[in-house]
Amino acid sequence: MGLMSKILGESGSSRRTDDYVELSAEDFETDAAEADTTVRIARIGDQQDVIDIKDAVYDGDIVIADITRHTTQDQTMEHITDELKQVASEVGGDIVQKDDDQLIITPSGVAISRERLGR
Repeated sequence: MGLMSKILGESGSSRRTDDYVELSAEDFETDAAEADTTVRIARIGDQQDVIDIKDAVYDGDIVIADITRHTTQDQTMEHITDELKQVASEVGGDIVQKDDDQLIITPSGVAISRERLGR
């Protein structure tokens, strides 16, 4: 299943691309610089990428990391996951792997539910 199929549904679905509205940053009046917590997006290509993720979590941000460049059985990925688990533990946060392509790491005071909403 491709990315667009995940977003829009399978080809037999009743959803169409014109059912969605594109949002622009100008549509929102909030100033991200004033937020206490920021959701950061990261891509883990190698061990070096973990440093920025750790810094963000220590700063109180939530990180959603793309791990598609690694298999979950990869030794490097196991080491990276262990390192990020340690960070989550140190700050009193949480970490979860979503499917085979994402890690979500949170700072203190933010828990990740292991149950999906809806169906």
